[in-house]
Amino acid sequence: MLPKDPNILFSMINTYLRDKYPSLDALCDDLGEGPAEIKASLASIGYEYDPEKNCFIKVIV
Repeated sequence: MLPKDPNILFSMINTYLRDKYPSLDALCDDLGEGPAEIKASLASIGYEYDPEKNCFIKVIV
């Protein structure tokens, strides 16, 4: 189960992406979670997934 707090989720997901998974889809498949839910949670604190960097980055508006 993933943390509900978006800040903790951000740290956890980026660590997993850096250390273990080649993509967000691979991470979601392994954890049985939907990428849309993760993206929405992290978008709520200003982050979006960058597939080229394989991590969530801060969106500057």
